[in-house]
Amino acid sequence: MYRIMKKSGAERVSDEAAEELRKVIEDLAVRIAHQAVDLSNHAGRRTIKSGDIQLAAKNLLNAKF
Repeated sequence: MYRIMKKSGAERVSDEAAEELRKVIEDLAVRIAHQAVDLSNHAGRRTIKSGDIQLAAKNLLNAKF
């Protein structure tokens, strides 16, 4: 998390900020995964494909912002 924030331009990162970013990213990843499972099931597949992840992420991110 520190590296991600440093690459984004942060000079210093608190432990609390790194932990909060981890929580937010993990929550988002779980929601993307759930929607990807739904998409693959709807398509009649048991395997989640990269397209399912991409579509789920696009749907969730566009809905939020």
